[in-house]
Amino acid sequence: MRVIFLLPLLALTACASLSGGRDHSFVCPYDTVWEATSETMKGYSVTSENKSNGTIETTWVEMEGKNRPYGIFGREGFGNRERARLSVAVKNNSDVSSVNVLETRQRWHARGGATQYATRWWPVEPSEEVMEEITGKLNARIKEKGCEVTP
Repeated sequence: MRVIFLLPLLALTACASLSGGRDHSFVCPYDTVWEATSETMKGYSVTSENKSNGTIETTWVEMEGKNRPYGIFGREGFGNRERARLSVAVKNNSDVSSVNVLETRQRWHARGGATQYATRWWPVEPSEEVMEEITGKLNARIKEKGCEVTP
């Protein structure tokens, strides 16, 4: 009986670990942080940028992914195709502005069964390398503009 109770809890915990993002705060006016964030994201395929809402989103980009076996038996899916997109939110909190960067990453493969859901895009953990690259560029641009990065 305990196993039945724990399965939904484990599923919720796994889903929660795929959400979130990296939050950074800066002692800096909103316009300055927005400008630095917009400049940082220009190197990516931006599909929408809205300064009044403080949001920037990129298109899905497909790439060769990591070898990620799944399931208890470590099965392989349909290759290592992955796709990722970025969502950025800039918020104004008086004299401190915050930026949240979130990468949504998915992998194409099968997970058994004969339904329409057997072969499709499945969520995987974001790339640490990509997240570090973006936050590093953003922090450098913010510092160039004379703003302080808070922990």
